[in-house]
Amino acid sequence: MILLGNGEWHDVDRTLVGGKAFSITTMLELGMPVPPAFVFPTTLCVEYYAAGRSLPASVAGDLRRGIAELETILDRQFGNPEAPLLVSVRSGAAHSMPGMMDTILNLGIDAKVAEALSRKSGDASFGPDAHRRFIEQFTKVVGTEPGDDPWEQLEAAVVAVFESWNSPRATAYRKHHRLPDDAGTAVTVQAMVFGNLGEDSGTGVLFSRDPVTGAREPFGEWLPGGQGEDVVSGQFDPLPLSQLAESMPAVHDELLTATRRLEEKFGDIQDIEFTVEQGKLWLLQARSAKRSATAAVRHAVAMCEEELLDVEEALARVTPEQLSEVLRPHLEPEARAVATVLAKGECACPGVATGVVVTTSDEAEAEAADGKDVILVTPTTNPDDVHGMFAAQAIVTEIGGATSHAAVVSRELGRPCIVGCGAGSLTGLRGRVVTVDSMTGELLDGALPVSGPGHHDDPAVVKFRDWVIEQSGEAGASLRAVLDSA
Repeated sequence: MILLGNGEWHDVDRTLVGGKAFSITTMLELGMPVPPAFVFPTTLCVEYYAAGRSLPASVAGDLRRGIAELETILDRQFGNPEAPLLVSVRSGAAHSMPGMMDTILNLGIDAKVAEALSRKSGDASFGPDAHRRFIEQFTKVVGTEPGDDPWEQLEAAVVAVFESWNSPRATAYRKHHRLPDDAGTAVTVQAMVFGNLGEDSGTGVLFSRDPVTGAREPFGEWLPGGQGEDVVSGQFDPLPLSQLAESMPAVHDELLTATRRLEEKFGDIQDIEFTVEQGKLWLLQARSAKRSATAAVRHAVAMCEEELLDVEEALARVTPEQLSEVLRPHLEPEARAVATVLAKGECACPGVATGVVVTTSDEAEAEAADGKDVILVTPTTNPDDVHGMFAAQAIVTEIGGATSHAAVVSRELGRPCIVGCGAGSLTGLRGRVVTVDSMTGELLDGALPVSGPGHHDDPAVVKFRDWVIEQSGEAGASLRAVLDSA
C-alpha cells in the first residue's frame, strides 16, 4: 500500500502505481486540490491472479492502515455517522483504458451515514441519493448487495476491480491495442468529494485543447448536481463548460490555470476529471487525452509552433493510422446538398463512413464478421459495448456528450462518432443504409459518394506533410509510407 503525495514516493513508477495514481501524485506535488488517496500497486493484481484469484492476507491490514491515514488527514472516520469518511475504489492501469474496468463510489455509506449526511449538509436528498448510488453500483460491480460491514465491502471492492482487469471488455480492448495481459491494474482508494451536494456542486471533464477539432482552446463539459461517472457514462446530456464559467467564474478560472500547468508538466494535451463540491474545486485525475486524427495533427503542429515540441517529437505524436485517417476521402459537396438528414448531433470524432444500421454491439460484431460495413446506432453506449465499437465503421448515439467513454474510445479508434442526437431520434433505423458525416454531426440517408483526399488545404496538415517529407528520423519514415500510398 502506498500513500500518495506524502513525499516518500516522489519518483514513483507509473507502471507500478498506474496512470491514475501517478497523476494524483503529480497534482499533489504541484499543490493542486486533490482528495487524499492511497494505492495498491499493479504487482498486487499480478499476485492476486498468480495465487488463483486470492488476495494476500496482508491486504486487510493494509486497507486499515490506508484508511487510517485518510482519517488523520481529513479528521473523519470510516463508518462513523458523525464524521463519515466515504471513499471511491478505482482501477488504474499503466496504459489508460478509459471505461474498461470498474469503479465503486461512496463506499462507507449506510442508512445512518446517509441520514447524517443529509442533516449536516442541510440537503435532505443528498444522503439518500449517495446511498442509492452506492447500492446500485456495488451490486452491479461486485455481483451481490453490500453487507453491513464496510471493511468487508472495501475488500470486496478491491477484488472486483482486480477481477475487472480480465473482464470481456478489458480483454477485448487490450487485444485490439496489443497491450499485455499480464501487467495488471492498480487500485486507488480515494476520499470522496461530492458533486451532488447542492446547486453549487457538480462534476465535469476538461481537455486542455479540443480533442475533436484540434482547436487550441480548452474544451469540456459540466454536469451540475452530477457525481463521478455521470459525465463519462454517456447516460446524461452534460452542459458546455461555458455554463460553469457563467455560474462559478472563480472555479472556472482556477480549473483553467490547473489545466495549463498540467499540460506544461506532462508535455501533452490533458484530459482532466474534476468535481466541484459546494463551490470548491477538486481534481480527481489527469491523463493524456485521446484525440481524433485531425486533432492529433493540428495539436502536434501547434505545440511545435509554441516550442513545446521539436519537429521530430511532433511527428512522433501522430501515428501512421491517424495520418491515413486525416487523408481519407470526404463527402462530395453535390451529394451532400441533396442528402436527407435523418438525425443531427454533436461531433465526437470527425470522419465519414457508410454502412447498414445495427442497434446492438453483438449485432455489429456478428454482421462485421460476415464482411458487412455497419454503423452502430444506439440510445447510448457503455463500456460493455466496446466490441461493437471495434466492429462498427461509425457510432451514433441519442444521449451523451463528447467527453463520454463512447466519445473517448471512438477518438482512440479513429471511428467517426456522433453523440447527443436526442432521445428517440434514432428509432426505426435498423437495417437502413446510412452515411455518417460526423464533422457536421449529421446522419444522412443512403450511401453517398466520397472524393478525396480530405484536409488537403488545411494549413496544419500541409505543414505536417512537409515535415514528414523533410525529416529522416524513424517517425518520419513510417509516416512517409502513408503519404506514398495516399
